[in-house]
Amino acid sequence: MCSASAPLALPVVPPNGDAATPVPAIAIIVVAAYIAVQMLADIASLKIGVVFGLAVDMGTFVYPLTFTLRDVVHKALGKRNAQVVVITAGVINLGMAAYLMWVATVPGDPSWGLAKEFSAILAPVWRIVLASIAAEVVSELLDTEIYHWFVTRVTTRHQWARVLLSNSLSVPTDNLIFAVGAFAWNLPWPTVWQIFFFNLWVKYGMTLVSLPLIYLPVGKRMQRE
Repeated sequence: MCSASAPLALPVVPPNGDAATPVPAIAIIVVAAYIAVQMLADIASLKIGVVFGLAVDMGTFVYPLTFTLRDVVHKALGKRNAQVVVITAGVINLGMAAYLMWVATVPGDPSWGLAKEFSAILAPVWRIVLASIAAEVVSELLDTEIYHWFVTRVTTRHQWARVLLSNSLSVPTDNLIFAVGAFAWNLPWPTVWQIFFFNLWVKYGMTLVSLPLIYLPVGKRMQRE
């Protein structure tokens, strides 16, 4: 009988039929949450809202959660698996954009009457889509390297510090790639920098809010990977 204090783990059976390797259930939940938040942020970014009198894409308020969730994946499953999750999320988001583009081009049923509205909102602008995905993948892989360096070269203690350090470098990187790649070609530079700095403060604020997630119980995996 399992101990009441033992963390719930799901067995993963390798293709060669060897003994199953237990994976903490919370790790599977966090991976799913990471990809879901990535997709939600990309869809919400299609709306430009006004917050405190400044224009901001509405995905900005949930996307920063992905940096801390990535850190939890790293803690639970190690560096290589965290890298796989980051790349997989990028491919999924690219596939989602391509699918929405195709859906937007399919003629709408006349009785529905919202075909133009759907296309106007959900048909992706590829410049923004590609800038967003590039920013996500590059910044999250950078986050992986910084986090890994911290836990292997500095200390495995002070989990809050590893999240703050990795996010403090990866979030501005994400912001810079996205703001320049998505808007520098059709907006004045002062506007581009306004987007950059406002998004930076929002994302860093969300980093502080999501910081406690790193203390989710994920077992003793990681540390040296």
